[in-house]
Amino acid sequence: MDRSLLDFPSGPLDVYRKKASFNWKEMIEFLEGKDILEFKRNVFSALENDLVFARQPGEDVSVEKQRELTFLRCKQLFKHNFLAADEIMQNPFKATALNDCLGMYDWSVSAKYFLNTQMFGGTVGNSGSKRHEQFVQDIDQMKAFGCFALTEMSHGSNTRAMRTTAKYDPNTQEFTINSPDFEAAKFWVGNLGKTATHAVVYAQLYTPDGLCHGLHSFIVQVRDPKTLLPMPGVMVGDMGKKLGQNGLDNGFAVFYNVRIPRENLLNKTGDVTPEGHYVTPFKDPNKRFGASLGALSGGRVSITRMGVTNLKLAITIAIRYSAARRQFGPKDNEEIPVLEYQMQQWRLIPYLAAVLALDHFSKTLFVNFVEFQIGLMMKDKSERQSELGREIHAISCASKPLGSWTAQRGIQECREACGGHGYLAMNRLGDIRNDNDPNCTYEGDNNVLLQQTSNYLLSWMNAKHQDNVTVESPLGSVNFLEDFNSILGSTFTVTREEECMDSSVPLAAYKWLVCFLLRESYQKLNQEKASGKPDFEARNNSQVYYCRSLAITFIEHTVLQRFHDYTHDSDTPASLQPVLKRLSGLYGLWTLSTHMDVLYQGGYLSGKQPAEMIQNSILRLCSQLKDDAVALVDVIAPPDFILNSPIGKADGEIYKNLWTAVLQGSKVLERPSWWKEFCDNKPTLGSLRAKL
Repeated sequence: MDRSLLDFPSGPLDVYRKKASFNWKEMIEFLEGKDILEFKRNVFSALENDLVFARQPGEDVSVEKQRELTFLRCKQLFKHNFLAADEIMQNPFKATALNDCLGMYDWSVSAKYFLNTQMFGGTVGNSGSKRHEQFVQDIDQMKAFGCFALTEMSHGSNTRAMRTTAKYDPNTQEFTINSPDFEAAKFWVGNLGKTATHAVVYAQLYTPDGLCHGLHSFIVQVRDPKTLLPMPGVMVGDMGKKLGQNGLDNGFAVFYNVRIPRENLLNKTGDVTPEGHYVTPFKDPNKRFGASLGALSGGRVSITRMGVTNLKLAITIAIRYSAARRQFGPKDNEEIPVLEYQMQQWRLIPYLAAVLALDHFSKTLFVNFVEFQIGLMMKDKSERQSELGREIHAISCASKPLGSWTAQRGIQECREACGGHGYLAMNRLGDIRNDNDPNCTYEGDNNVLLQQTSNYLLSWMNAKHQDNVTVESPLGSVNFLEDFNSILGSTFTVTREEECMDSSVPLAAYKWLVCFLLRESYQKLNQEKASGKPDFEARNNSQVYYCRSLAITFIEHTVLQRFHDYTHDSDTPASLQPVLKRLSGLYGLWTLSTHMDVLYQGGYLSGKQPAEMIQNSILRLCSQLKDDAVALVDVIAPPDFILNSPIGKADGEIYKNLWTAVLQGSKVLERPSWWKEFCDNKPTLGSLRAKL
């Protein structure tokens, strides 16, 4: 056990910490691992001791000042250089851990840094070739500051329909970048608003023969690094204030005959010879298109994790507050912590279980993605590599919606569970909610992405029906579909609550759910086609209640399966297994309870007893986990400086901390600058009312 982990300060939370059924230090070391634990601790400590990162809870800062502070902090990260390239090669998860740490501090800082180093730099490195190495070096030295320009004002999810053009001129060996009109302006591009000097611009590539070869990526300089003024032919600006993450400058760009060297085409998936001939290693244009957007799959894996990170912050604040806040009680002179109330437990503890389940899932999905990336680097052309890419795409297209939506709902529940104090900006729940919100939208609208997952599952159904293939995937996420018919013949047979509380019970129900919804979606789609509707309309009419529900239940099953296996594994310490198994059981039953209508509709459940048993089991698990809740958030919580919430501090002194923060606010005891407007010129009642 890591002896360097310090005990928490004594205070109102002691009573719960002493009741915990496990050792929080053993748990954090098991979940994180010593290497990552030490790395995160070093990052947190460095941020806290660096004056550039100093801040106050709920400080009121203008958008312009937020942009300045975010840039200065991003610049400081280059000096700290928390993660060298060789360290990432040794332990790739450190890049995710760094994003976790920076995001917990401020997502604007994290986004600004990683959009430049990973989305811009990573795309140049992965989609380019040796001729682009200088750009990568310039990024490392901050001679170039980049952004990822894909989305346009009139097109987002439909990437194939982007309208920016890149036409090749063999006479000058240059591409001319053009925006046909303002609707084709690159839009929502992080870093582009005020600071980016270069952009990876996605445009339709045209060769001199007039042929369009589809979307390709180009390096385009948009500003002069010495003056930050726009380059000739580039109209670039800031979009303005957003709902959250206002330290990040999202911007737009319009291109008017901007000429760039032929070599600025990122040429891994396709190139143009000096004479103007298009060459590509891909015979299938669809596979080339998919490879050109490979950065987005990694982005969806990251966004899944970002949702989890936001929920960690919110649930830490809400649980600690609920354990320290006392209201009412069995006697007039006795108040009890609000965490003792069943309602508060039912509102919060399932989200605590969700954090642990999704945390484990997002780590394992990252490992899967790294395996796939290594295959790409090794130029693995095997069928397994191809299938691994399809499976990760399908999983990540559903995990991003699950992660961001779970966080969205959970953060709001935490805000409300903290009452009026939760609405105070300095306690940070509002910022966490607003900063999480874009996770539901960027790199693919959640509802649109889910269609990718259901299409993947339907493709297995088609293959089984038409060719009688064995349903088997590299990660095993669909393997249970091989027993499709026998699963559909099963029903809920549990008779005791104790049995129902193990995650194997909701896991079996989820397998039935996925099979049932897959069959229903397959039949619905075929019925629509049989009625004479074209494929587009048939698919459109099969989403709500069918394909969308299928994709959601599939990803919930995948998350639960991995968490169940993890918590029931013999390598999981015996001292930690009881609490982890309860968390797994609660997560499974809680998410399953949202699909009760389908379970009854399809005949898996019948009568009132199964529903009552599931509901009672959820409440019992919440009650059993109540005394472990504070210790569990101690495991996932960052230091107080990073959490930056007076009511979420580790000492549990919610009133002392809140009062101190309030009094430290700017001008809180001063009269307003407009005090004369109150004291003088009293209004005459009705003086402005029309006299007719």
